[in-house]
Amino acid sequence: MQTLNVSLADRSYPIYIGEDLLSSDYVRRHVRARQVMIVTNEMIAPLYLEKVLAGLSGLQVDTVVLPDGERFKTLSTLETIFDALLEKRHARTTTLVALGGGVVGDMTGFAAACYQRGVDFIQIPTTLLAQVDSSVGGKTAVNHPRGKNMIGAFYQPKAVIIDTSVLATLPERELGAGIAEVIKYGLIRDAEFFDWLEVNMQALRERNAEALVYAIERSCRNKAEVVADDETEQGVRATLNLGHTFGHAIETATGYSEWLHGEAVGAGMLMAAAFSADLQWLPEEQVTRIEALLKLAHLPTAPPPSMKAGQFRELMALDKKVHDGQLRLVLLKGVGHSVVTADYDDNKLDELLHRVCEAEG
Repeated sequence: MQTLNVSLADRSYPIYIGEDLLSSDYVRRHVRARQVMIVTNEMIAPLYLEKVLAGLSGLQVDTVVLPDGERFKTLSTLETIFDALLEKRHARTTTLVALGGGVVGDMTGFAAACYQRGVDFIQIPTTLLAQVDSSVGGKTAVNHPRGKNMIGAFYQPKAVIIDTSVLATLPERELGAGIAEVIKYGLIRDAEFFDWLEVNMQALRERNAEALVYAIERSCRNKAEVVADDETEQGVRATLNLGHTFGHAIETATGYSEWLHGEAVGAGMLMAAAFSADLQWLPEEQVTRIEALLKLAHLPTAPPPSMKAGQFRELMALDKKVHDGQLRLVLLKGVGHSVVTADYDDNKLDELLHRVCEAEG
């Protein structure tokens, strides 16, 4: 079992990484009073809820089981959590536990940030994507039909408990979606890790335990360092959104129901790399390397054929990185070297979008 720390002064917290942690006492040691509300979904509850409950005997433990899927990451679903907390009379000393993937984690964290103006919560991520990305850093939110994650808050958990044994039940597409976020860390700040991924991608796809633990630990270490430097995304933390501006547009256009988040980010990262090359910031051979690695990970490398350049533009204009009417993008100046900038030729962005969309249909 490995322990990392997210260093945020009095809001610092541990990340535990190991096997069979659900049935351990790691959850209980971060519960400060007698009330606990576990939030999970209909796919995860039958698999892992009993294990978590077994470690919390003697406490008042209530559960909320949400429907599964990104399309349910809404304000109306969020109300289900508040309804349960109020019905069961949970006080300000309660602890919410997010048992699930990124959707469950985001909504539970947002509910914790809002309920009685803030209560404790613990992240227990059950997908690779949530383990390496969304469970760490305190970003919490729900979607709106006009844009992804547009309603939310920065709110840090008390602990992140990563049980790698749960990945045995993860569907293949979900595994690939998580690998997309793993690749992202290599691209934005860790060139050595990118090199490692080129050699070890097959082992990750085959769920080799040693490879998975290494990838999770290195990804979490990268994210923890970025979050410690820039908790509320005023600067370097925005680089964690490589591919997300394009990817969020894809998710919104497809109604949050056809593409997984990591799949959209995969296609978005290649679009960002191609645009970086168009600006002569990134050598073409590095774009080729990135595309090859995404294909090894079984990830999409282009947006859906139904998307048009104008639709991309309209949806990207709602991105959270728009400042004073200018869209900032995360781009690459090399593998392991990312920048956040609005200093690019807007016409070239239009050319990229038309080229990519026309190529796909």
